[in-house]
Amino acid sequence: MKVGIKIVAILILAYSLVGAQTLVSVNGTEISQADVDDALMQATQGRFNQVPGDKQAEFRKQVLEQLIAKELVFDDAKKTGILKSKEFKDEYEKVQQRVQKELAIQVWQKRELDKVKVSDKELKNYYDKNKEEFNEKESVHARHILVAEEEEAKNIIKELKLLKGSELQAKFIELAKAKSTGPSGPKGGDLGFFAQGQMVPAFNDKVFSMKVGTITPEAVKTQFGYHVIYLEEKKDKTTRGFTEVKSFIEQRLKMEKFKSVMKEKMEQLQKTATIK
Repeated sequence: MKVGIKIVAILILAYSLVGAQTLVSVNGTEISQADVDDALMQATQGRFNQVPGDKQAEFRKQVLEQLIAKELVFDDAKKTGILKSKEFKDEYEKVQQRVQKELAIQVWQKRELDKVKVSDKELKNYYDKNKEEFNEKESVHARHILVAEEEEAKNIIKELKLLKGSELQAKFIELAKAKSTGPSGPKGGDLGFFAQGQMVPAFNDKVFSMKVGTITPEAVKTQFGYHVIYLEEKKDKTTRGFTEVKSFIEQRLKMEKFKSVMKEKMEQLQKTATIK
């Protein structure tokens, strides 16, 4: 069996068996599904789930092939004495020194940060003095159908205007998927929640004047074309409560204190150090 075909078979088997861990063994060294997943996350900077579905299988295959190749090369390096060579030992020592320094600094910083404490009183005082920071604008959840011609928009409104409730919503989603030229079309025209001022003026003014569960009686013209809008939900302007934002405030105040502590600490260290 060729290596490429074997790898595809391995991947198919891995996904067909619940809890399967080891995908392949290379000269006794196991490569697991977790190894492949870690490599994928590193290669995509944690955004593998954003890779199109039709590309994910091929990407996984490539990563598994790379991991196999690394094991083959490493195994050959051991057999040919690379690990005992002076060149390897010199480079390995340099890497160890770099890692030792960076890791020691990270652990030191974490310990210093853990020493920083913020009291509940400080947290509440910050919240009370900066409530405007936690204001959320009025927002709406809307769908739209975007078309190029006004006449087409009128026909869509005519088809929808006698419907109400769930029937209106379902038909709107159906028409959006079939007729909308906007990027939200495949999602039934769903624009999600957005706040005042996020959309172009004509669209913004109209959608924020609508009642939930209704459509625009006339098409809304913008530079993108003609919009038929359906308002799904509306949230009033509000201020997030203290409990909701407490952890966020704690992190902010902790980092501010940490910067101050670090400044003092560095001044102390410099005074006792020999710097030429």
